Amino acid sequence: MPQPSSTLPCPCGALSPRRKPLAYADCCGRYVEHFDTTPAPDAERLMRSRYSAFVRERRDYLLATWHASQRPATLEFEPGAHWLGLAVRSHRVLDAGHAEVEFVARYRTAGLGAGGRAVRLHERSRFVREDDGRWYYVDGDSR
Repeated sequence: MPQPSSTLPCPCGALSPRRKPLAYADCCGRYVEHFDTTPAPDAERLMRSRYSAFVRERRDYLLATWHASQRPATLEFEPGAHWLGLAVRSHRVLDAGHAEVEFVARYRTAGLGAGGRAVRLHERSRFVREDDGRWYYVDGDSR
């Protein structure tokens, strides 16, 4: 899948303090494109960057940021999925190594003709910070 310019607004929808959309390069792009050197600093930013990785179909980043205890062997993307937006409902730090992020992500599936199906994913995700200081997605409960 061709990658859009890094100056376009970040898929995660994050805003600057002036309420302007952040560019991908200034938001999730720094984590997705530079995973080896720039880990997400907290669970919320990891979750946002994982959403952006789903939009950009960055399997490598998604698998690398999935905790080894739950990481699938492979990851497939919904063919023709069009991501519509992300809303972070809450970010709760449980302790120095555990956090939860509740979010709603929306997308539309491809369908015949003008068809397709709207999907709303509402999840409370669990994250853990390992000894290397990196946050990892563990799992989540759909609502």
